[in-house]
Amino acid sequence: MEHIKSNIIKTIKEKSITKQVVYDHTYEAFKMLKQEVQGIVVNINEILDSCDERVKLSYRDRGDFEFELKVAGDILVFNMHTNIFEFDANHTIWKSSYLKKDSMASYCGVINVYNFLADSFKYDRLDDLGYLIARLFVNKDQYFLVEGKHQIGFLHNTFLDSKLSQEEIRGFAMAAIEYSLEFDLLVPPYKHVEEVSVAQMNDHINKSKAGTGKRMGFQFYKDKKDIV
Repeated sequence: MEHIKSNIIKTIKEKSITKQVVYDHTYEAFKMLKQEVQGIVVNINEILDSCDERVKLSYRDRGDFEFELKVAGDILVFNMHTNIFEFDANHTIWKSSYLKKDSMASYCGVINVYNFLADSFKYDRLDDLGYLIARLFVNKDQYFLVEGKHQIGFLHNTFLDSKLSQEEIRGFAMAAIEYSLEFDLLVPPYKHVEEVSVAQMNDHINKSKAGTGKRMGFQFYKDKKDIV
C-alpha cells in the first residue's frame, strides 16, 4: 500500500502538475491568438477599405475556447481543446533529443483550425463538412510545433524551433488565412451527383442545404498532399 501511495504522489507531482502548466501556457497562447487575429482583421480591412464589403474580414468570439474568422467566402474556426495530450509512440517527435532527455515535455495542449464555407453557417447547412487545416501544440516549456496542410506544416514542425511569441502566433494565423484563400471548392464528379431523391431536391430548393465542402463537392475527398 505504501508503494501505491508513493506512486500516486509521484504521478501527481510530476505528470498532473505538468499538465496544469501546459494548460495554462496553451490558454495564454489562445488568448494571444485571439488578439493577433483581431489585429489582422483591422489591418487588412483598412487596406480593403474601398473593396466590396462581402470580402472583408470579420471576427466573432464564441467563448473562452473558440472564435471565428470570416475571410471572404470562408470561415476559419479556431478551437482550443481543454484537455492535454501526449503523442503516440510512433510519432516522429520522439526522435528528438529534447524529449529523450525530458519525457514530460511531450505533453501538449492543442489549438485546432478548421476551414468551413461561410455559406454553410449562413444557410444552416448542418451536413456540410469542415476541414482541419492546422493544429498548434504547446508544451510545458512554451515550445510549440505546428502540424498542417502544405506551407502551414513547415512553419515549426519540431520543438525547439522557437518559443511562443506574438510574432510566431501572428505568422501561424496568417498562414492559415492564406491557405484557406487558396483552398478552392471543386465541382463534384458527375457520377456522384447524377442521382437525387425528391426529398433531397425539396430540401435543396427550400432550404439550400445540399451538403457541400471545400474540395469535396457532395462528398469528402482527402487532399492528396498529406499533413507534414
